[in-house]
Amino acid sequence: MSKQLLLDLGERAGWTGAQAALGLVVVELADVPVWWAAPVALALSSAKGWVAGRLGRAGTASTLPATADPASHPWGV
Repeated sequence: MSKQLLLDLGERAGWTGAQAALGLVVVELADVPVWWAAPVALALSSAKGWVAGRLGRAGTASTLPATADPASHPWGV
């Protein structure tokens, strides 16, 4: 596996885990039923997309800078 692919996989897995964990923390602190964690995680995902649109390379969903984003580098055939 290439370093760029591993970096991309790590970023995606990290964001997914962080969103799920934050969703559970929010529902625990708010003392509401745990099923609310899914809508909270979806709202966090939307917020991540907004942040990625401003920090990452245009046209990608990455929050990585363009130099580290695998989508920023063309692949050879």
